[in-house]
Amino acid sequence: MPQTLTKEQINYVYASEADLLNVALFGMTAKEWREENSDLKGNIRDYATLEQLVVLSNMESINALLIQQKLPQQERLVQLNSTAITQMQALVGSKGVKMLNQ
Repeated sequence: MPQTLTKEQINYVYASEADLLNVALFGMTAKEWREENSDLKGNIRDYATLEQLVVLSNMESINALLIQQKLPQQERLVQLNSTAITQMQALVGSKGVKMLNQ
């Protein structure tokens, strides 16, 4: 389940939109994940759950809209994190998603 971001995470300037989405959903950048999981191959998204991948796809679309609206990165990050939390809460309890996981 995504956690609410810290002020430090919100104020950091992320080099890529992919890392912005990673932080909003997973709470860390791809580099941070690799450092914490040096024994695993691949990347953070390779180990994401079905629910996380669904939310990530939704967040990519939402982020594109927020960019069109010229929202600063910090504001987009806060909104994307809130969206990730709300959607994950809905999906984790969903019977339909549980059936897909079987």
